[in-house]
Amino acid sequence: MTKSSVLITGASTGIGAVYAERFARRGHDLVLVARDQTRLDILADRLRQETGISVDVLPADLTLSDELATVEARLRDDTRIGILINNAGIAQSGGFIEQTPDSIERLIALNITALTRLASAVTPRFVQAGEGSIVNISSVVGLAPEFTMSVYGATKAFVLFLSQGMNLELSSSGIYVQAVLPAGTYTEIWERAGIDISTSARMMEVGELVDAALVGFDRRELVTIPPLHNAARWDALDAARQALLSDIKQAEAAERYKTV
Repeated sequence: MTKSSVLITGASTGIGAVYAERFARRGHDLVLVARDQTRLDILADRLRQETGISVDVLPADLTLSDELATVEARLRDDTRIGILINNAGIAQSGGFIEQTPDSIERLIALNITALTRLASAVTPRFVQAGEGSIVNISSVVGLAPEFTMSVYGATKAFVLFLSQGMNLELSSSGIYVQAVLPAGTYTEIWERAGIDISTSARMMEVGELVDAALVGFDRRELVTIPPLHNAARWDALDAARQALLSDIKQAEAAERYKTV
């Protein structure tokens, strides 16, 4: 049985490149998307030689609408693609008042708009086929405004919410959606954002992160948090959220807000 192809964004380095290596070793053909064609070509050549799989390189800046549209078209039209790894993303340095309109727009364009549009492009075909998998890379920062990465964290909270909502809507059609929440991981994202991690606490190696995420993928976990050592904490958080929803009575304000 022929294995489905995997389209991976942000595939030239870091998490995306390791996903490419791992799926190549599993025998999946690949479509690699990133801005840096030279790096993509080097990775693609190596994986072809090492594993014998087919690798297509699709250079694109996903913050540019026309280039994003090219990747969307590939996801809509290429019936071999059965897995989308929505990995491309950027971080930001500085506090909220230090960030510029341009930097905020670019962050949202890549972390939210591109990710959502790519998932939207491929989902109708997956539904028609009755199968398909989407992996959205979120972050534990999306759970923690205390980390003072407000805009970045908000984009990652969006990714988690989107993934959970997509699962509720699409699982009955055979679609699997996984949200992966890394914590600090040794990738180039920090350098590109101008963030000095030389004095930071020890982070996770990218290979360990992806291998853990793939264990969750194989188990069909909906939310995979590789650095969370007590899984019951997530279960308790989700249960508390459900309990909160049950206490919302939309017809009237709570007693504490009623004045005499």
